[in-house]
Amino acid sequence: MKRLFTVDAFTNQPFSGNPAAVCLLAQWPSDRWMEQLAGELKFSETAFVVPLGQEFELRWFTPTTEVDLCGHATLAAAAVLWEERMASRTQPIVFHTASGLLTCEIRGSWIEMDFPAEPPREVRAPGMLRVSLGVDPVWTGRNRMDWLVELADEATVRALTPNLDLLRRLGGRGVIVTAPAAAGREDGVEVVSRFFAPAAGIDEDPVTGSAHCALGPYWSRRLKKREFLAEQLSKRGGVVRVTHKEVRVVLGGYATIVSRGDLLIAPTRPEDDLAQARDVDEGVVALPDVNFPTHPWRGSGI
Repeated sequence: MKRLFTVDAFTNQPFSGNPAAVCLLAQWPSDRWMEQLAGELKFSETAFVVPLGQEFELRWFTPTTEVDLCGHATLAAAAVLWEERMASRTQPIVFHTASGLLTCEIRGSWIEMDFPAEPPREVRAPGMLRVSLGVDPVWTGRNRMDWLVELADEATVRALTPNLDLLRRLGGRGVIVTAPAAAGREDGVEVVSRFFAPAAGIDEDPVTGSAHCALGPYWSRRLKKREFLAEQLSKRGGVVRVTHKEVRVVLGGYATIVSRGDLLIAPTRPEDDLAQARDVDEGVVALPDVNFPTHPWRGSGI
């Protein structure tokens, strides 16, 4: 089983929301192979899924590194498992991840994900952060992954053009900028945000589920309500329904499966990484074996 899917997450329309790749595998390949495939696909995240009894193991890779948590690729993985009938639509899907157990289930027309809350703690904004954003923050905080910066209003968030080279040097995964939604909106959105993560190889992420693990507790306190709609103001855009439940955050969204196919290359094994590392230590450069697929047009000059 080596199947590959493209999914637009946090949208019910193709070519919007946040695209992710989902790779279904029978067993874990080497980390290097997953890094290389994610780099080849060049989505902000690629989700790798391996069955574990009636549950699943899940890992996420950006084009440059593995990450501990990714909301939109989790949403995409759940949508694929339901589409492929590998999971029951009437029961939650349980994922074993680096961030603990995560669950996804269908609630009406939404897919809901139960994630750990990642509340930010208030900190003094570093000078580099102020310079990189080019605006004065209303509030600045950090959690274990990201910076969170509240700005004055929705218009300021929309117009922001940060210095990505400076953001890359701040430390942490990325920077969430947020503000209250403009007054008078008729779509129910109360919070807007954008997310920049150049240090993780993502200049601006279209829709970031995991960023709402910080936005949930932050805006729940500010708005004095447990549930709200949030919009991420990237070019592709997307909407997340956020429910804060003490130490957990439930994120709701849609998913649109755009494509499916088969991988034509064989994954390398985890032990191959160890063997290659030993060869490097010993000064031996070993070229990996590559099994090219057989095509009728090979050698035709096309």
